[in-house]
Amino acid sequence: MKKDIHVVGAVIVQNEKILCAQRSSSSSLALQWEFPGGKIEANETPQNALIREIQEEMDCEVSIGEQVEHTVYEYDFGIVHLTTFLCHLIHGEPKLLEHHAIQWLLPSELDSLTWAPADIPAVQKLQQMTFSQK
Repeated sequence: MKKDIHVVGAVIVQNEKILCAQRSSSSSLALQWEFPGGKIEANETPQNALIREIQEEMDCEVSIGEQVEHTVYEYDFGIVHLTTFLCHLIHGEPKLLEHHAIQWLLPSELDSLTWAPADIPAVQKLQQMTFSQK
């Protein structure tokens, strides 16, 4: 029986572009692209987990908006339950603390990257959305 892993991802939007993060070469799914985030800890809401993870991984703060997508994907290491949320930066700029690289891309450019499989449904949904300036 594979382990269920509940994770959250931040779709950080700024100037109509979306922050994309490349996993480190030493991680599982090495060098694939994802929406930054991580595991939901015990007694933590998905939103609180996302705020904590973005602070830890990128040293910045985000506000959490509406849910973009919820995907269940079975990897060899477990079953990932990924919930992504629209987010906006409220303090700081994303730093490379855990990721190999980051890029800001327009929704139409997202499919130029090799995404982790669990992130693909959110990518497809985002390509159908339009983001106006805040």
